[in-house]
Amino acid sequence: MTSQPKNPAELLAQLDPEALARLGQRVDLPALLSAASRLSDRQLGQLARMMRGGGAPKALPEPDGDFYGQLADLTPEQQEVRLAVRGFMQEHVAPVMNAYWSRDEFPRHLIPELRKLNLPRRIWNEDGTRRPGATMTEGLITLEACRVDVSTAVFFGVHAGLAFASIALGGSAAQKAEWLPRMLDLEAIGAFGLTEPEGGSQVSQGMRTTCRRDGDEWVLDGEKYWIGNSPFSDFTVVWARDEDTQEVRGFIVRAGTPGYHVRKLEGKVALRIVENGHITLTGCRVPDSDRLQETRGWRTTAEVLRLTRAGVAWQGVGCAFGAYELALAYAQRREQFGKPIGNFQLIQNHLVHMLGNVTSMLSLVLRLSHMADAGQMRDEHASLAKVVTAARCRETVALARETFGGNGILLDNGVIKHFADTEAIYSYEGTNEINTLVVGRAITGFSAFV
Repeated sequence: MTSQPKNPAELLAQLDPEALARLGQRVDLPALLSAASRLSDRQLGQLARMMRGGGAPKALPEPDGDFYGQLADLTPEQQEVRLAVRGFMQEHVAPVMNAYWSRDEFPRHLIPELRKLNLPRRIWNEDGTRRPGATMTEGLITLEACRVDVSTAVFFGVHAGLAFASIALGGSAAQKAEWLPRMLDLEAIGAFGLTEPEGGSQVSQGMRTTCRRDGDEWVLDGEKYWIGNSPFSDFTVVWARDEDTQEVRGFIVRAGTPGYHVRKLEGKVALRIVENGHITLTGCRVPDSDRLQETRGWRTTAEVLRLTRAGVAWQGVGCAFGAYELALAYAQRREQFGKPIGNFQLIQNHLVHMLGNVTSMLSLVLRLSHMADAGQMRDEHASLAKVVTAARCRETVALARETFGGNGILLDNGVIKHFADTEAIYSYEGTNEINTLVVGRAITGFSAFV
């Protein structure tokens, strides 16, 4: 091992004549010697290494989770959408997200700025049909949003995915004309009320919220839980079981309807920026004109969920991307034992493991979105993507948090928010266990559901 130079003369003596000549052309050597005499041994060593490298520190690679350049194959229109969302997240969301995370509140003042991107119209037409490549576009929006903040993607996914799709697939022509243009312009914000306090995965078979016909109105009774956007939405699509026929029906319940009450859920440690509500329906009267006229029982609800499940798989990819890129940037600048921690083998092992995860996850959702847009995606395809991306995201954010050491639990460093949000991704839109059994049934021919 070569020893570090102990003084400025030794430092200069290590340079070959050509390097010394180049150095003399660029700097005032007497001034350099005077300044160097006040440097520590470590600083002198760093200066020597810099000089031997040609006088400038080596440029480090920019953190980028797309190691295989898979996103380079997108169409110009898809690239435009992706970069527009990235710019919005960096300019508007990143500066305020920690404050709103701490307050457990959504930054509603950003909705007009988000409206300028015209994102829902990149996915949907005004008549409720999907635009070509809609699933891929939706996935890219989700990827770039989750790179910075998963909650922003969830807000958009609930409004432009679950709520919009419910009216697009189950609404009459009049209902579509009334609501869809306003939703496309983010002028009317929607929520999706399916999950109940006692029923998440089992709600398809045990829905407790009921509806009964009373003349030209329907009376709704029951509860809905974990309903994103509902504390401030203009309406919520509420799914209920008909007391007479046992058929599942959907209703557009407008904010302020008598008998409809929303309590914001407090105390979450994941997706804190999303505002979730506990909805109570007590003799809530909804006109028949606000019943989703074309709903075909649970089949319509399942279609809505199938349509949006690919987007949840993209959430895991985006969250993992963001955590990996934060960890790599930190490893390049954080110094311990005299050098950036990215020099150490164990840290490089963490980073390579994370990169392998995000690279394979991206490949998976790109293929899934191509299948969905071609009409080839089945439930088991979406479920496999959700299972794999949620699990690999969980692993990736844990390694990223570990790379930060103790600094990883500071909100300002970003990675702990990804770490916490991953727990929600892992559990909703079909738990890991339920999605596993969906895939298991498809590949074995046996149903292991109880």
